Amino acid sequence: MISQRAKYALRALNVLARATPGEPVQIPDIAEQQRIPKKFLEQILLELKRAGIVESRRGKQGGYLLLRAATDVTYGEVLRLIDGPVAPLPCLSLSAYRRCEDCAGEQDCEVRHVFSRVADETRAVLFSTSLADAVSTRHPELA
Repeated sequence: MISQRAKYALRALNVLARATPGEPVQIPDIAEQQRIPKKFLEQILLELKRAGIVESRRGKQGGYLLLRAATDVTYGEVLRLIDGPVAPLPCLSLSAYRRCEDCAGEQDCEVRHVFSRVADETRAVLFSTSLADAVSTRHPELA
């Protein structure tokens, strides 16, 4: 299950992906449209800015916009940034591997074998689905 923070980050990024390229979207507009608490959204957008996914512009017509093309930002990248490893078990993490303390051996672990397939399929979907894919009306299964 993804965190509320990750869900809000993805929803905010989807708003930016739908926006006119080069035109910033203000935090109050994103917050109202997506029903995200404004202060929480500010923190999330700062984290996304530090990661090089969004940029901010100051001033009356300022706001946030995608720093990279919507086709170049994947759901997997955002989830990993916000929630950490994209794996159901620590022994299946690609970015933060840890051996399970209660496991006699990974080769013989039936639980690991099943969840390995789950992790592989999940990563395949998340890292091949961009913001552009998600906001496309041609992909209702991704909405």
